[in-house]
Amino acid sequence: MGLSNALWRKSSRSTNNGGACVELASAPDTVVVRDSEHPEGAKLVVTRRAFAVLLAGLKEYGR
Repeated sequence: MGLSNALWRKSSRSTNNGGACVELASAPDTVVVRDSEHPEGAKLVVTRRAFAVLLAGLKEYGR
């Protein structure tokens, strides 16, 4: 999967003071997650459905 032209968005929960930042990019049927401090590092690529399940689980965990 080529991500050289991906439009990365920083999570709204990320801090601006150098803290842990997560960035997301969308592809046709997938969502890609990376650490903004290491943009060339490993990326998590999941289907949109799997990402929705992940978000639902994180929201439930945060309650």
